[in-house]
Amino acid sequence: MAAAWQDVVRDAAAVREAAAVAVDAALLAGVLMRTGEQPHASDVVNYAPFTLLPSAVPRALFEQAYTVQQDFNLLVDTISQNKEFLEKTLASTIKVDDFTARLFRIYMQVLEEGLAQTVFLGINRSDYMFDCGLGGPAALRQIEINTIAASFGGLTSRTADVHRLVLKVLGKTEEASHLLPNNPAKGLALGIAKAWELYGSQRAVVMFLVEDVQRNIFDQRCVENELWNRNIRVVRKRFWDVFEQGSLDASRRLYMDGQEVAVVYYREGYVPQVYDEQNWEARLLLERSRAVKCPDIATQLAGTKKVQQELSRPGTLEKLLPGHPEAVARIRATFAGLYSLDEGEEGDRIAATAIADPDRFVLKPQREGGGNNLYGEELREVLEKIKDSPERTSYILMDKIKPQPALNYLLRAHSPLQVSECISELGIFGVYVRQGQELVLNQAAGHLLRTKAIEHADGGVAAGVAVLDTPYLV
Repeated sequence: MAAAWQDVVRDAAAVREAAAVAVDAALLAGVLMRTGEQPHASDVVNYAPFTLLPSAVPRALFEQAYTVQQDFNLLVDTISQNKEFLEKTLASTIKVDDFTARLFRIYMQVLEEGLAQTVFLGINRSDYMFDCGLGGPAALRQIEINTIAASFGGLTSRTADVHRLVLKVLGKTEEASHLLPNNPAKGLALGIAKAWELYGSQRAVVMFLVEDVQRNIFDQRCVENELWNRNIRVVRKRFWDVFEQGSLDASRRLYMDGQEVAVVYYREGYVPQVYDEQNWEARLLLERSRAVKCPDIATQLAGTKKVQQELSRPGTLEKLLPGHPEAVARIRATFAGLYSLDEGEEGDRIAATAIADPDRFVLKPQREGGGNNLYGEELREVLEKIKDSPERTSYILMDKIKPQPALNYLLRAHSPLQVSECISELGIFGVYVRQGQELVLNQAAGHLLRTKAIEHADGGVAAGVAVLDTPYLV
């Protein structure tokens, strides 16, 4: 916790007053989610969970994360165009992980048919923690890069205003003025709008592909409203709607209910549970179309944990980004230790090391959405069970990051107000658009800080563990 808050964090009366103001400010600013009891209703909502106080973030690491984002955009886009790399890297994973294998089959089928899509849009979020494990200055360490349905760009665009008010209420007017402006919703919409424009049909719509249960609808509406403000028509559909109503014409233009679709923005489709046979058919139809997919299936595969692990091998980045030595150095500086569990001597050795000392590592499956990683005794049990089985190749192993905890209050509806020891995770949103071989847009689009109590090893805001936060640069 920044020294600036130490005088208030233990002042119960000041905290109670500030928390009451904060909750009203969050409701007023639209930092909202639907409730778990009525997830389909927008007439019963509550505030999305958030910290009472903004959290201290080292300025140098924050700036480093922003600086490297364009490099990560370039890297993800490059990987998505490299069939040989994806084929080789995912070869062991697709033998044992049905979900990745199914995505990969669609990828290959679309390539064999020939891509109809000529404009490519990437919206990703690169997530980091601040590692204090070696006792020296904190280091920026990448946890993962999300290439599909990276969320909370909308709600975090509104959270800084809430924290600014809280600091003023606590008599910290000077500190309040130092909170950075942040509007990822606008940046994400800029990318979608650029892709829509390059698609080249004024009548065509942007389709948000959404979940059946949409508790986080207001986060999406922030981006959606930015598009309406540009007079770009938005429709919201589910996989089931695509299966029922979707069709391609002879030029493989995508139509939904007779409306041409220019851009498909996925806020769904990253976990196996959502796919039955009809939804897989709908996904194939979308991928075969000329519409700009965000992401296309190659970019989703580029975001898998196995690709992340392969990138950390010596020489891999240099092969993928020849002629970009500075970008390679910036990217590599953010990597934590990543290890393959592929069959063979190297994988055997790594598995044995992790079983002997499980608290050093995190075991990660090829899944998005938070709450999937394994730690400590659970990590040991799973690895003991699968250490001699090909199933272990569906995981990667990563060094466990050791951030410095800080005191804060996590505000959740219907929860008591109590101080917690917390750790934070910084995400930087990136947006890029490519037309043919030309990258016409490549930029960082804003940031997201999420904070959770130290007793929770894994899980994000949507998973109900972390809460929204604002960085206070120190």
